[in-house]
Amino acid sequence: MSPDITIRAPAKVNIGLRVLPKRPDGFHNIESIFQTVGVYDELTVAPLAEKKRCVVECENIVLPTHNTLTATYTAFCQLTGCDAGVCVRLEKHIPAGGGLGGGSSDAAAFLRALARLNGVALTDELADAVAGQVGSDVFFFLHCGKDGTGAALVSGRGEVVQPIAPRDDVHIVLVYPDVSSSTKEAYALVDKDIAAGNLVSCPDFSEYEAIYQKPVADWTFANSFTISLKKKYPAIAQALADMQKSGAVWSDMSGSGAVVFGVYEAAEASKEAFVKLNKTWKSCFLA
Repeated sequence: MSPDITIRAPAKVNIGLRVLPKRPDGFHNIESIFQTVGVYDELTVAPLAEKKRCVVECENIVLPTHNTLTATYTAFCQLTGCDAGVCVRLEKHIPAGGGLGGGSSDAAAFLRALARLNGVALTDELADAVAGQVGSDVFFFLHCGKDGTGAALVSGRGEVVQPIAPRDDVHIVLVYPDVSSSTKEAYALVDKDIAAGNLVSCPDFSEYEAIYQKPVADWTFANSFTISLKKKYPAIAQALADMQKSGAVWSDMSGSGAVVFGVYEAAEASKEAFVKLNKTWKSCFLA
């Protein structure tokens, strides 16, 4: 095996997120633009002498025994026949459970490192097979760009990824309110709204890329989760209000929450907003 590999895993935000009615298999189709942002986890992957073993070390948070990294290792070994043991040291900076895709990004980065360590070509077929066993957002991080950063139109349950040119002229600030809402709860709330006919108005998916390239002030995107979660968790509504007061040209929640983010057209404006928001919110990130 090769020497230790250190690799970064970026967070993502959802610029617009439409959730469609539940499918017969229990999943939901979505329509969204995913874009990576400048908040990263860092993984160091090293070989172990013991085969068929994946050790995960993380000082920042307590991870469950079965997580996206162990699932990635299991799927990779099953699909390739590799059995070399590895130790993964994970340094977490992306807030867990905030809708930023940290666990999925970690899985994608780990898969790249596993392939390099074992001298295995990471084909699209192999990448998709692993992602299918680990989680829907993993597809995006494997296909958004060569280095795992970029933007893409994402549909299906997350497995349909069409890379697009990312906006490099916008600046983003993230706020993580002290709210714990599970993905399961968020989808249940949206299903309730869909059943009641309370649908969030979203552009047609065929227009997403064109809208994305417009001035931010002209964006008409919406997140299907935001209205329901704002009602249940006032802190999310307050964070969005504070984001708007800080001068954000456009703001919304990412994924199923609870991180909210604001988009600013000037770097100086985002830095000023970060300073203001950081006085009120303990988890604030300039991305």
